[in-house]
Amino acid sequence: MSRYDLVILNGTAVLPGLGPARMDIGVKDGAIAAIAGSLSAADGADVIDARGRHVLPGAVDSHSHIGIYRPFSADALSESTSAVAGGTTTMISYFRTGSHYLNKSGPYREIFPEVMKLSAGQFRCDYSYHVAPMTNAHLDEMEWLVDQGVGSFKLYMFYKSLTLSSDSTKGREYTMSDDYDLGYLYEIMERAAALSRARGKRISLSLHCENPELIRTFIARIKAQGLTGLEAYSHARPTLSEELAIEEAVVLSHAAGCPINLLHLSSGAAVTKGIEVKRRYPDDDILLEATLHHLMLNWNNSGGYTAKVNPPIRTPRDQEVLWAAVKNGDIATVVSDHACLTKDKKEGDFWAAWPGFGGTGFLYPALLSEGVLKRGLTLARAVDLVSANPARHFGLYPKKGAIAIGSDADFSIVDLEAQRTVTVEGLHSAQDFTPFEGMKLSGWPVVTLLRGQVVFKDGQPQGQPLGGFLRRS
Repeated sequence: MSRYDLVILNGTAVLPGLGPARMDIGVKDGAIAAIAGSLSAADGADVIDARGRHVLPGAVDSHSHIGIYRPFSADALSESTSAVAGGTTTMISYFRTGSHYLNKSGPYREIFPEVMKLSAGQFRCDYSYHVAPMTNAHLDEMEWLVDQGVGSFKLYMFYKSLTLSSDSTKGREYTMSDDYDLGYLYEIMERAAALSRARGKRISLSLHCENPELIRTFIARIKAQGLTGLEAYSHARPTLSEELAIEEAVVLSHAAGCPINLLHLSSGAAVTKGIEVKRRYPDDDILLEATLHHLMLNWNNSGGYTAKVNPPIRTPRDQEVLWAAVKNGDIATVVSDHACLTKDKKEGDFWAAWPGFGGTGFLYPALLSEGVLKRGLTLARAVDLVSANPARHFGLYPKKGAIAIGSDADFSIVDLEAQRTVTVEGLHSAQDFTPFEGMKLSGWPVVTLLRGQVVFKDGQPQGQPLGGFLRRS
């Protein structure tokens, strides 16, 4: 009788604290049971020969938006298929009440169970949720949400303009919120900080940092000039708005003692501000995040209007400042900010076009190709950015994010030598376009495994969805 359900032989595993090492891996009951210099095929009921390939812990994409623009269950299935195609075995998705998602408001005690029901049996990877309090009543549900396994919350700082504008009625119809301002932000921070202290866990608040008053002013100026396109959109939501919002957020989080995640920093100015506030408050828990699209796209290579996103795509110079921060350790996590939508939502009036697009389908290839092979990022650092660090910061490590004894047997087995061109079909998403079309990347997964089960192989998803909900904190 075999000692293990599966053995992975002859591969180079990237191990926590050690980096790449030639190791064989034994899997039993969905977990890593052995890491050894020499196992044999006879040791496993099943065998994967990873000769000439690297065995990485499955990526933890800690910023995605399942169900934001499409029916929830269908989106979970199609976009988790895209995730495993790119080596991601865990998705943490943002959810809020209001327009999009389920297009409703009300108590999370009623809505979150509905989200759970719509998710069950639909994911090819494991999953969890960040939840955004939108109303005063939601503040009193934060502790209940933590009890349900939610370990992080969110506030969209630029939504304040929707509730404070001259047409605030329309804005409130969209957000379905109460007083969505800095006072409300501080109240969420106080609640999250208290929960962190009481539970002895990192209960954090994620922040979309753009200042709404500045956005309102600059959009009016750019529209008055009759300008459209990504460069115009970047000027309409300027880096200044990111800098100011980061400053506001960190002053409040420092006072409240709240762990925070500064999401999708898009510009050199935003990264510089993020580094500055971390140095100002060295004892505060402040995470800096970058996205694939801000690392890989700029005004000149973005495929045009389809790359409209918030915050906007910036300049090539901004890209390189972001990459420098990724390489030197200032950026803690790299994510997709995946939001699947169809091309028809991008066409017509540029200003009315919906923001966002997908990217989870090449999370590892982007880091390995553009980071490791092109810019000298180490393999260990790449794994930290897209697997170990998000697992640590969001309450999943070492169950996720590590090749270690007892960890879930989640693997992305990649071929660093094989180069592929990004295509819509190859991303296995329901999205019918991609701003990354035509990019040549190396480091694509040959096999993706979730808890020891093959979920993607030879360019195709395998079997039925096996993903389960991950309770955090």
